[in-house]
Amino acid sequence: MESNSLTGIERELVLQYLIDGNVPLTITPIEDDVPLDNDNEIKPASSAIFPVALKGEQIKVLEQGIILLTNPPKSVKNFQTKNVRVEFYFNRLGLFFNTELKEVKSGLALVIPSSISRITEIEKERPLDFSATLFYAVSEKTDVHINCYPLENYRLFSKPIWSDVPEELQHKTKAYLEEFIAHARKQGTAGNGLQLIPVCRYLTEAREKMQTVEGRAEPLDIIYVDYERIVFASKTSNMHLEAGSEYALELTFPIDSIIKTRKMFLTCCVEALYMNDEKTFVSAVCRYTSIKEEDVRFLYEKTTNKIFE
Repeated sequence: MESNSLTGIERELVLQYLIDGNVPLTITPIEDDVPLDNDNEIKPASSAIFPVALKGEQIKVLEQGIILLTNPPKSVKNFQTKNVRVEFYFNRLGLFFNTELKEVKSGLALVIPSSISRITEIEKERPLDFSATLFYAVSEKTDVHINCYPLENYRLFSKPIWSDVPEELQHKTKAYLEEFIAHARKQGTAGNGLQLIPVCRYLTEAREKMQTVEGRAEPLDIIYVDYERIVFASKTSNMHLEAGSEYALELTFPIDSIIKTRKMFLTCCVEALYMNDEKTFVSAVCRYTSIKEEDVRFLYEKTTNKIFE
């Protein structure tokens, strides 16, 4: 079995790669009780502290295995003397190491440890109660399908609750909400506006995560569903839906057990794409354009807990 740790010659190759090129890094503080050689998924010290991205020109890597931070953002300075996780791509392969952010005469520095680790895939448990698949044609002979799954901790088939938004993020979320509601009203697509609450929450709290392999396509997240609309979310680089375009959509609901399922086939149109300020994450609000009445009934009763009349 291939080791997840790079030592010796492999480490030296990575070190030379860092020295030779302007390689962007991501730095994330880790909890005090997590050892520096821990290979598990990063645990932020606080929900208010997020990863910070450093451009290649903001670092200088010395042959001794020391990374000097040149003109780092203020947010990184707050990590001084803390244990941090440093992530980067080496020829599209996701790597990381844990170390301490130290203060030296020239500023802040990171010492690269003797072992660098591969970022390992943490298999997500996909919800068994609902999923979706989007279909679209890329040419006359080629169709593409995109698997979509509910995003953890987002309420589907029920009214979004403002208290679901972390308190420290509510100010920014509210600013997005006011902006997007004004846009939707101008376009005539606001409806009751409930679909925009999870949109704004997602764009406020979503954070870039390094992949095992850079640029790999990922499923879309589902952050809202009712009997009129469905909302997908993703990194901007992973979102291929276009505003105003129509797509075929399959919704799957297990009935009584995972063996029996109810499938709905419909079409939807992207009413709007909403991005965060950094343009790194996007949500696609889609309205159903062709759907059977029996499926509207099912979704209505599942969403409202009322009898469809």
